[in-house]
Amino acid sequence: MDISGFIDGYYSLNFNRPATGGDGDFDQVNQLYNFNDKTDQFNLSAAKFTLNHDPDPIGAHLDMIFGRTNTLINSAPTNSSAADQLNYIEQAFLSLKPPKAKGFELDFGKFVTSAGAEVIEAKDNWNYSRSLLFVNAIPYWHFGARTSIPVSKTETIGVQLVNGWNNVSKSNGGVTVGLTSALVKTKYTWDLNYYGGPENPNTTNGMRNLIDTTLLFTPNAKFNAYINYDYGQNRDASASHGGDGMLIHWQGIAAAIHEQVNGKSAVAARFEYFNDPNSANNGPTGMDQHLYEFTGTYEYKWIEGLLTRIEYRGDFSNVAYFHKDGASTVDSQSTLTVAFIAFFGPKR
Repeated sequence: MDISGFIDGYYSLNFNRPATGGDGDFDQVNQLYNFNDKTDQFNLSAAKFTLNHDPDPIGAHLDMIFGRTNTLINSAPTNSSAADQLNYIEQAFLSLKPPKAKGFELDFGKFVTSAGAEVIEAKDNWNYSRSLLFVNAIPYWHFGARTSIPVSKTETIGVQLVNGWNNVSKSNGGVTVGLTSALVKTKYTWDLNYYGGPENPNTTNGMRNLIDTTLLFTPNAKFNAYINYDYGQNRDASASHGGDGMLIHWQGIAAAIHEQVNGKSAVAARFEYFNDPNSANNGPTGMDQHLYEFTGTYEYKWIEGLLTRIEYRGDFSNVAYFHKDGASTVDSQSTLTVAFIAFFGPKR
């Protein structure tokens, strides 16, 4: 088994100083953030331990994760119990890769989603904070089966049959279908993903659809850039109403650049726009609004396995959405974060 892991901690300063309110709505958080959302304090974003055995032809993968990251990814509203956040498992799946199957691979279990330009682990992203699209537009993970097979020297496609978004089990009995494609060229990579299936609790009425695509540019070894677009919609339906209800939809686009200045230092910038026009009817952000976000990140690698990131981020809305002090809301939020990530592996 290959052994690897990391510890990710940070201190965040929110210039709005969102103190805890009497109704519990403020709670000292950076709104629209994931995993580094606790502000004006030190916090453990994640501690992770991984065991992996590549399929030969049978393989296995296990990710145990602790900290704020585990709390958020395993307590999604669609899960059946708040106790699910205590299982500490990010991924756990078995793999089959027959030697004569021309690269075909089958995984079964719990695995992270194929959608999105960013991943749960901060060290594998260009910026430290996750984008608006990561937080609001896509799922974290799925439970079920996924396949992949190369169809040419540059393209790999796959089919997934899963229990929807962030569910080990679900209450509506419907299966979500995922279709994936990855086209890898010398100077660019194009990923295209689709997920569709019933996501409303206790009924198969109403479908959720997600289209996710990322175009990654790799012109040279030091400079990279990407554009990520997401469009999602959910037909709201409940067993008490029967039939289909209101169509909720959301969409957004993000663009980012990354420059490896030298062997120790790198800089990255991200700009994005997110439109949430239906939050009065259970949309992702909780308020009908247009959102803009800019993030600038400086990274310094002290030694192999230890890095620091210093990041400024500004979020802007067309409505007064962000908490300020303990008694008001404003249309913008600015934060400054310092993070330390220590990692190791793989080891045999």
